[in-house]
Amino acid sequence: MGARTGAEFTAGLRDQREVWLGNERVEDVTTHPAFRAAVESIAQLYDMQHDPAYRDTLCYPSPTSGKPVGLSFLIPRTRDDLVRRRAMSKVWADVTCGMMGRSADFLNAMLTAWAAKADYFARQSPECRERVLDYYEHCRENDLFLTHTLVDPQVDRSKNRAEQDDPHQCLGIVDETAEGLVIRGAKMIATAAPFADEILAWPFPPTLTAAESAYAIVFIIPVASPGLKILCRESFTRPGAVEDHPLSARFDEMDAVAVFDDVLVPWPRVFLHKDVKLVGQMYTGTRIREWTAHQTNTRLLSKIEFVYGTLSLMAEAIGVQDKPVVLEALGEAASYVEIIKSVLLAAEHEAEIDPSNGALYPALAPLQVGRAWGPRIYPRLMAMLRRIGAGGLMQLPATFSSFDGPTGPDLEKYYRGAHIPAQDKVRLFKLAWDLVGSDFGSRHELYEMFYAGDPSMITASLHRDFDTARCTNRVKAFLGLGE
Repeated sequence: MGARTGAEFTAGLRDQREVWLGNERVEDVTTHPAFRAAVESIAQLYDMQHDPAYRDTLCYPSPTSGKPVGLSFLIPRTRDDLVRRRAMSKVWADVTCGMMGRSADFLNAMLTAWAAKADYFARQSPECRERVLDYYEHCRENDLFLTHTLVDPQVDRSKNRAEQDDPHQCLGIVDETAEGLVIRGAKMIATAAPFADEILAWPFPPTLTAAESAYAIVFIIPVASPGLKILCRESFTRPGAVEDHPLSARFDEMDAVAVFDDVLVPWPRVFLHKDVKLVGQMYTGTRIREWTAHQTNTRLLSKIEFVYGTLSLMAEAIGVQDKPVVLEALGEAASYVEIIKSVLLAAEHEAEIDPSNGALYPALAPLQVGRAWGPRIYPRLMAMLRRIGAGGLMQLPATFSSFDGPTGPDLEKYYRGAHIPAQDKVRLFKLAWDLVGSDFGSRHELYEMFYAGDPSMITASLHRDFDTARCTNRVKAFLGLGE
């Protein structure tokens, strides 16, 4: 098949998947008001692969079929390959203003990392290695849209998985048959699960004791698998209301809990199982972090560029762009853009070939800086939006269509900006409200704080994994310590 079109992606979602929104079982996620806009936004990304203006940026020739396939499946061998992967992710992220954290290129990067390190799975069995490679090729050639669900239900975090009152609270194996594993339990947070083709599950954090072997599983199955239920949070989308809710009307990618009621996972889709050491070390053993963090930092760059642009236009709209306190805030926001851009460039510049597979990996330390600073940067940018927007964010007309109603002349007079007409200013401030004041905006601030894990743990790992001796030895030498 090669790179899919948006229509092909959408058609693939019309199956027997069990998606619940409150008490409603959603019959068709492609037409339901809570999901249609997000599906259409993702379909737009797929269609871009066939646009001559973007095709060479988004695709590369399949090594087996020769057909164009998604460039996020490319195993980088050179620095130019890394730059191409970043350029591909940046194009997609810019289209969604960085608001879709689980666009297809994220899981594609993870799966590609598995394929590049397929020998890791051979430690379970030779068959597991072949399963990973076969599945990688299957996804690459059919351009599937994957998501994942990793985190155990937030019930009693004082106990490990095996110690819970219900042994099937956390996702684990209940039976092993000739056809595959039968699994039961739940996982959160399955972002984009209602409209993904398939879903990956494995335990995160991968802290597994010997008693937790039944929970040591890594697999991927179709979202439409019998016994799998997707339980959605409240929808934050605003169907059709693009002028009043320019972001949430397009990009609410939905989060969910995935409930597995004795779901059969066929052996070809089981990649690791019952080996707590292999599952626990998979994150580092397959070098997932380097390529996924490369993608997530690229998306973050796109998002904070968009927020910085919004801040700058808001300041100009009300004539405060030259006030010292505002200039300082805008300069700070610009510095955040440069920090994340520098993270990516440093990671690519310091990339090294892994001699075990000939693949090129961006340096992890700079990328982890992006993951440590993202949870600080984004809330700070939201605070700037509140500071500059102030009361202007709270006095917006209820609907943009009011400009065509009886109060239109009043709106034109009292809602104008310093140098822009009222309609332009209201469009801009409604965008800002969607970023910082809506339920959609609140979800995104929480997402940026925690999507990569506990930010305090990520920050601590920077010191733990850093070449501290290089710096301390300089101090010791200067002071003559230890001589």
